[in-house]
Amino acid sequence: MPHPKFCQVCATPLEWIEQLEDGGPKARLRCPACGHTHWNNPTPVLAAIVEYHGQVLLARNAAWPTKMYALITGFMEAGETPEEGIAREVKEETNLDVSATRLVGVYDFQRMNQVIIAYHVVADGEVRLSPELVDYRLYDLPDLKCWPAGTGYALADWLRTRGHEPVFFTPAENEARRRGLDLPPEEPRHGN
Repeated sequence: MPHPKFCQVCATPLEWIEQLEDGGPKARLRCPACGHTHWNNPTPVLAAIVEYHGQVLLARNAAWPTKMYALITGFMEAGETPEEGIAREVKEETNLDVSATRLVGVYDFQRMNQVIIAYHVVADGEVRLSPELVDYRLYDLPDLKCWPAGTGYALADWLRTRGHEPVFFTPAENEARRRGLDLPPEEPRHGN
């Protein structure tokens, strides 16, 4: 995400200015006119491992490649608890009603300057996707593959609680998944 260029208080162009903070000198985008600091703190994002009729629902965002499916996610809103927020997101994105919620963990996602708060939810109802999502798939636990990023690590941790050792996409599989490509079949291996 690009840094802001102007102060949100007085509209003066921001500059990288070093100041002494609790942890020592720190350069941040600051306003030279009014002193406002752009903190650029991580945004809390909620993620749901949606258990639906004994399977896990993964969905594909309209902006993603055709082979990329992931957890239901969304931004936490002011005035709601994380549990309320994840129930709201699941309802908005899938039309499903959450009947049980359990924290899986909190995960780092620095690439997007986010902190992911992941939950396992049990949901019921009839799936109707929001316009933001174009497809979903239901997976039995042994068929799930995890991806090497925040929500993929949450899925892996949850699978371990269910007695399944997670399998991660290989780097090549993950790159193909992210780009929407089919991998060529592997050549038979001979010898060592």
